[in-house]
Amino acid sequence: MIKACVIGWPITHSRSPVIHGFWLKHYGIDGSYGRVPVRPDDLPQFIAGLTANSYAGCNVTIPHKEQVFAMVEPGNDLTRRLGVVNTVYRRDGRLMGISTDGEGFIANLRASLPQLLLKGGRAVMLGAGGAAMAIAGALIAEGIIELVVANRSSERTENLHRKFGPVIAPARWEDRSSVLEGASLLVNTTSLGMTGQPALDISLDRLPVQAVVTDIVYAPLRTALLEDAAKRGHPVVEGLGMLLHQAVPGFELWFGKRPVVTRELYDLVVADIEAAK
Repeated sequence: MIKACVIGWPITHSRSPVIHGFWLKHYGIDGSYGRVPVRPDDLPQFIAGLTANSYAGCNVTIPHKEQVFAMVEPGNDLTRRLGVVNTVYRRDGRLMGISTDGEGFIANLRASLPQLLLKGGRAVMLGAGGAAMAIAGALIAEGIIELVVANRSSERTENLHRKFGPVIAPARWEDRSSVLEGASLLVNTTSLGMTGQPALDISLDRLPVQAVVTDIVYAPLRTALLEDAAKRGHPVVEGLGMLLHQAVPGFELWFGKRPVVTRELYDLVVADIEAAK
């Protein structure tokens, strides 16, 4: 049996076992995927023991993504540049790590809006954490010529600017509404608007009506930001698809089969989210 898992602290909120469990059953693979709570102090020991404990690898969630990066070999240049890892796998006796958040974000946009053209556009991103870093890298790779980043901490915004150069345009958090003018894409990567979190306070008045609005929050499935954007006539992309698509590369690396994100899987995860309310 091939064994993988997701680690974090806490970890009970993770929907990854639902996703990978569905694919294991769907493709008839003899494997397992579970949640493992790992305290920050226990992280080095857990990662070092992956092979001895017969894990093919693991997903990594809050708060371990940056720490795990220092414990594995980057699996590609983008991951090396980002400095964060959300997927660990074994190859030729080595522990490798990649970040799939950016790939999942772009795949979700493409699945929702196949005709979307990112190249040459101007995007605004709210937040500058680990997921934001991966999304920034993916948007720049797609040809975005300016990415305005508004974050509550200027230190994190400046870190993005150092990593990616002049394509990143740091903005003050209090200017988040005024910088929307001329943007073709608005992305919320903060937890604001998530169930149990404060609301995201932003005015969309200056955002061109053809601009796409997306949120990586998936509980609720449609955040207040997306509701407001839809009422104004913007194309909107929900965050759950990113969660599903970012899981694809890890499953392939561990279990040897590239899975497909289907409506059946989407509905299954939605039901799991609704049951947890």
